[in-house]
Amino acid sequence: MNQFINKKVIFRDLGTKNYQESWDYQEKLFAQTVEVKISNRKAAPDKEQITDNYLLFVEHPHVYTLGKSGKSENLLLDEAGLKQYAASYYPINRGGDITYHGPGQLVGYPILDLDNFFTDIHKYLRFLEEAVIATLEDYGIAAGRIAGLTGVWIDHIEQKNPRKICALGVKSSRWVTMHGFAFNVNTDLSYFNHIIPCGISDKAVTSMQLELGKEVLLSEVKDRVKFHIGRLFEMELLISEEQK
Repeated sequence: MNQFINKKVIFRDLGTKNYQESWDYQEKLFAQTVEVKISNRKAAPDKEQITDNYLLFVEHPHVYTLGKSGKSENLLLDEAGLKQYAASYYPINRGGDITYHGPGQLVGYPILDLDNFFTDIHKYLRFLEEAVIATLEDYGIAAGRIAGLTGVWIDHIEQKNPRKICALGVKSSRWVTMHGFAFNVNTDLSYFNHIIPCGISDKAVTSMQLELGKEVLLSEVKDRVKFHIGRLFEMELLISEEQK
């Protein structure tokens, strides 16, 4: 438990950024926070430092990522196929199976010290899902959860044609989080045809654009998701100085 609770969260919109570069940046912030926590364990109570929290938003060029519990055969493209579709591929250290990131998709990476909020990884995942569900409700789209599956789904109650609109995959160590969620806003869904999304072969994927029949202003969606995350976690969001 932290001696000093810090609910301030530095928000940074990274724009469009290569996946490897974003991953390296996450790892840097993650490692810095973990290092402070380790140092605090050895320090006198009055010498402990507060831990920083970050919320990163980004769009990636076409990329497929495979979680540590995933199966490589869920990627249906070989190297030539990846080149044909101008996509890259990364096995990474988050939970979950395979997913796609690309233009028109809002990817969120919270790097939080959960000791500043609550030490419950399941609650953490549900809050991320709830922020997306609330955002969709703002646009008149009914969404929710399906028992036993992570992420946010359309037609989650009757499940006649359930389809995923937001995927989640996170890593946590010493209650510090990284990776996060991928929310399909104006995403080119054809790229999901080249994977078995999240290892689930019998359910479809969708986007806000497909559900509403029109393109959605991504900047507006970002504002709504950011608002709901801040509200649910009771955090104070601070705009990064480098973005002012």
